[in-house]
Amino acid sequence: MRGTASRTTLGCVTLHDWIDELCDILDIETEVDEGLILELAKEAAHNVERVAAPISTYLLGFAAGVKGADPEAVERLAGAAMALAEKFGGDEVSADDFDEADLVEAE
Repeated sequence: MRGTASRTTLGCVTLHDWIDELCDILDIETEVDEGLILELAKEAAHNVERVAAPISTYLLGFAAGVKGADPEAVERLAGAAMALAEKFGGDEVSADDFDEADLVEAE
């Protein structure tokens, strides 16, 4: 689906334009804290591996939707995800090294 046709049709698109258009096409109304989402993506990419960035942001959105999270809850969920990513940074770790209660009180 990538190509010059979509860029030509939409012209030069800003991030806010893209978010608005994407919400329209997905038929959703939501406020997006793109700074928070990008920070999570950065932490996941740098501390886990690059492909963890889109997966982490997808899972954050999924969790927010399932929980019916308000913006403050989304911030807590993102904070928990970033804390997990930071724990992965540098040293070899496994999921057994983490206690979920230490990472999040998101509900």
